[in-house]
Amino acid sequence: MKKPFGKKSKEKEEEKVPQVEKKSNETALVDVDYNRKKLFKKGVNLMADEKLEEAITVFEQALRIDPDNVETLLKLGYARFHLDDYHEALRVYDKILDIDVTNPEAWNLKGLVHYEQKNYSKALDSVEKAIETDPTYGMAWYNKACFLSLLNQVPESLESLKRSIEIDVKNARKSIRDKDFVNVRIEEGFKRIEEVVVLESVRQGYHTIGSIVWTTFLDKKDAEDALRKLMDKGLIIQNEKRDGLSKIPVYDLAANVAEKMGKEKKGLFGITRKKLPKPVKNLKELSQAIQDAKEAIEEEDAERAIEIFDEFVDPKKSGEPMIENFFDEHREIRLWKIRLKDRGDDYIAENKEKMLVLFNNVEVTITKKLRSEIS
Repeated sequence: MKKPFGKKSKEKEEEKVPQVEKKSNETALVDVDYNRKKLFKKGVNLMADEKLEEAITVFEQALRIDPDNVETLLKLGYARFHLDDYHEALRVYDKILDIDVTNPEAWNLKGLVHYEQKNYSKALDSVEKAIETDPTYGMAWYNKACFLSLLNQVPESLESLKRSIEIDVKNARKSIRDKDFVNVRIEEGFKRIEEVVVLESVRQGYHTIGSIVWTTFLDKKDAEDALRKLMDKGLIIQNEKRDGLSKIPVYDLAANVAEKMGKEKKGLFGITRKKLPKPVKNLKELSQAIQDAKEAIEEEDAERAIEIFDEFVDPKKSGEPMIENFFDEHREIRLWKIRLKDRGDDYIAENKEKMLVLFNNVEVTITKKLRSEIS
């Protein structure tokens, strides 16, 4: 299981103690939630260091200040879950759902608790509620596919897995070695998912059977079967290259497929050079910038957010595609950038939820546009 968080954000270097205390007091006067936020950040950093019991103590301190803060409750439940304290994790998630019955993350995480308890029917019911609230929640669709497979509902499992892959292609590769799909691996639908994984591997610049097997986790026979089917469909072409005195087969995207999907080639020392059609390239750059922006907003790092927002505003960067596709959002982000320069961390804290909603909505639209561009 992945670590709950990535690397900690760099803490600003502390100045002299009297100055820090003065700043804290001033901030506390304008932000009644200052102490909770400070404890919340401390708890997140402890989780990143895998000090889960200490993190729980800090989150519980934060909840004494604001017992109904959903953000803090989610992290508390997740820490409990990773310590296998399933009863307490469920209690926390149920409290979140008492506050907001439409919270998709709480439903999805509750499903994972039931999964660990091998109660797959309850797990399925929970992730379905997550999907009802957010139909673009890729991980909930993936978990639904797992639970359906474990309940031996094979066709439904494959449909959910395909939906999760449409939202995030990385779910295809993840499914290859996932033991939860043992009931569906022999199905033709799953074989088509293996084809998607192999096609993506070739697109990323892996052209020999050995490198394809290594990057996809497929067995050699399954990889060869997928390559053969892709060649029959005209999506992959096979050539040969000399290796000493012998020749070995190499695989590449057919010309029309490469033009649609974009192509990554490995240059000197294995460094990847990526070529993409311009519309796809612009959308992918926007998508990456959105991830960076959301991370800065979550961490309430105003300085970093200002830097990232420039990507959406500057016409030399992604400003032009933003204006073309998201005119109103472009104007809003430009205004936020100005306000952040004036008010810094206080402004980002006050407008955090609004910012995240905007970027989440843009991200959903970009995902749909990317699928249509490469279809």
